[in-house]
Amino acid sequence: MNLSLKWLADYVDCGVSVKEFCAGMTMSGSKVETYETEGEVVKNVIVGKLVSITPHENSDHLQVCQVDVGGDSPIQIVTGAQNIVEGALVPVAMIGAELPGGVRIKKGKLRGVESNGMLCSLGELGLTKHDFPYAIEDGIFLIEEDCTVGQDIHEAIGLNDTSVEFEITSNRPDCLSVVGLAREAAVTFGKPLNLKAPEFHGSADKLSDSLSVSVENAALCPRYIAGMVKNVKIGPSPRWMRERLRASGVRPINNLVDITNYVMLEYGQPMHAFDQRYVKDGKIVVRNAKDGETITTLDGQERQLSPEMLIIADAEKPIAVAGVMGGEYSGIMDDTNTVIFESAYFEPVQVRRTAKKLGMRTDASARYEKGLDPDGCPRTLKRAMELVELLGAGEPVAEFIEVDNRTAEPVQIPFDPDWINRFLGTEISREDMVKTLEALEIHVDGDVCISPSFRIDLERPADIAEEVARIYGYNNIPSTVIRGVAEAQLTPQQQFLRKAEQTMVGLGYYGTLTYSFTSPKCFDRIGLPADSKLRQTITITNPLGEDTSIMRTTTLPCMLDVLATNYKNRNAAVALYEIGKEYLPTGPDTLPEEPNRLTIGMYGGDADFFALKGAVDALLKELRLPKYTYVRPSEVEGVFEECCALHPGRSAVILCGETPVGYLGELHPTVQKTYGIGTRTYVAKLLVQEMAAMAETEVTYQPLPKFPAITRDLSLLCDDALPVGKMEEAIAQAAGKLLEEVTLFDVYKGDQIAAGKKSVSFSLRLRSHEGTLTDEQADAAMKRVLKALAAMDAVLREA
Repeated sequence: MNLSLKWLADYVDCGVSVKEFCAGMTMSGSKVETYETEGEVVKNVIVGKLVSITPHENSDHLQVCQVDVGGDSPIQIVTGAQNIVEGALVPVAMIGAELPGGVRIKKGKLRGVESNGMLCSLGELGLTKHDFPYAIEDGIFLIEEDCTVGQDIHEAIGLNDTSVEFEITSNRPDCLSVVGLAREAAVTFGKPLNLKAPEFHGSADKLSDSLSVSVENAALCPRYIAGMVKNVKIGPSPRWMRERLRASGVRPINNLVDITNYVMLEYGQPMHAFDQRYVKDGKIVVRNAKDGETITTLDGQERQLSPEMLIIADAEKPIAVAGVMGGEYSGIMDDTNTVIFESAYFEPVQVRRTAKKLGMRTDASARYEKGLDPDGCPRTLKRAMELVELLGAGEPVAEFIEVDNRTAEPVQIPFDPDWINRFLGTEISREDMVKTLEALEIHVDGDVCISPSFRIDLERPADIAEEVARIYGYNNIPSTVIRGVAEAQLTPQQQFLRKAEQTMVGLGYYGTLTYSFTSPKCFDRIGLPADSKLRQTITITNPLGEDTSIMRTTTLPCMLDVLATNYKNRNAAVALYEIGKEYLPTGPDTLPEEPNRLTIGMYGGDADFFALKGAVDALLKELRLPKYTYVRPSEVEGVFEECCALHPGRSAVILCGETPVGYLGELHPTVQKTYGIGTRTYVAKLLVQEMAAMAETEVTYQPLPKFPAITRDLSLLCDDALPVGKMEEAIAQAAGKLLEEVTLFDVYKGDQIAAGKKSVSFSLRLRSHEGTLTDEQADAAMKRVLKALAAMDAVLREA
């Protein structure tokens, strides 16, 4: 909803700046999206008067104009326009002026003749012929408004209104109008509302002699009112009406059409105008469509109707789809003489279903389907007749024909100030509450609130409390803890996830969020076997497209998509993580399992296998996982089928005891090429639930050591195929309690080492917690270590 502040001023003088207005309205419940001042991109354009026009000496189509702009002497402007005449008032863009589209006017020469500005057309000011019907589209705008030479163009032609865009929620259709927002503004800023009932005189003709109205489905049309205007005079609307329609985002057309649009914007009630010539036998029948009936609507398309749709018909045929759009021959034409105005209330759900089935969404249907005020129908019609008289657009008939089948009574809601204060946590007096509610036209009668007919959202005491709260000011309500509810705390699972996220951020990784929907093709892209259980997915019944047609069973392709996008956008180095769900089917009639997974992806910069492993080590340590090891994927075959996407010699599975909790490694070159990533890429996936179940929840205090440690280094020669991790396990078991730490510090293969062999060097730190460790104790421990290693064909390397 776009609100003209000039129009609003007819009803309430808020007395605040536009920024204060937007802030106040938002805080009282009418959310403002933005505001825009008309013509703000037009700068330094003023009204000028053409003093003289002479042909250009070096051109047969250019003209040299002397223009009076209110200074000491006229300025010279060269133009190619042919519609200019001496004495005419025109918009003049001075040197330095700015126009829509980023145009900036500079001093220059045209065919050797100096030009000190530019004469503007409607289009160059951001206007159209609909805004000023007397102007021409492709020539200079010759101003016929009452203005003076040198006057700013905004003031001269009314291009200075401010339009505020509101986001109106579906439960407040009353605010889809100038009057509705004026009510809200008046209460918000504590100003009087100047709202008067529309009045018109009208002729004494008997309308019932030439028109009849019958409603066959009172449930879908509880109220229908028709009025008539004779001797219609079609022409342009006055400037003030065109300005307000333009500021509201509606294109002016002609006086009759503009009146219906104006009233719709003013009161929120759509209207329709029928040309009496096309209403057969002067009969209006509100009924359901018949099987096989069709109607050609105002947009020129033939629509197939069905019996559940409500239509407006004459004696023979449909002439409008109720609440949606009129028929092709029901509109206003240049030779229209007599018009029938319609103001009605149509049942909202029916309007929405009809509009959706016909594939039509109009301004009228958008309002009707939210629910309008049945009591507003006569007021709307009277306002239209008042405007017809005011604009001299015809002769209204004073009599209306009305069919009123309403049965609903005003909504009555209990009013208990003490309950409202307990509910809100406030101490507002009953008098202040009543004052607020009465200002909102919610009448308080003892212990009952009577809702006005235009407030369809008020149904229960909580709604009344909301009205009090939003006008009192949400910022004025003190913060309180909800009574009877324990203080909110994170669950252990939430704490675990939060710690994992904080650790990854601390390690320099950026969080991402991807869709849980994915494409069946993602499995082929990572080289997943055709018989993989990960291909058994949950298919979405009504997907947005094939690329989002299934729920993911692995998060790896989603991470690779993000990495590929970053590489495509030339991001040289990327380190990302995501905590997201996988959706694993459990059966045809049961919900899937939805375990959380932590996925890591990186490339570029210092990214390599060991950098990724270091990050995973730091994460597992921070999450307090007990002893974990890395093994080749082939040693636990079938546990992680996605490992087929990893380089077979540069990947590992993480075991915590005997339980697999994740994998990591370098992306397979084939998969890397498939995703279009032109550098080595590294990924990891960790099973969050499994890790959380095994994480140590209690921290055990470890005192500082009292006795010194002894460090011994070992350089061993062993088979190249022997995993270093196995050697570390053997060292730890053999050294026993004396071993405090074992660190790998070198792996060497080269000319000095036999083929098929490697040199591995460890640093062992030994310490006793019972006394100072002796050389004999350390030597004994080292002998046990060497014996255990020898059983693995790992022997001391000779110097």
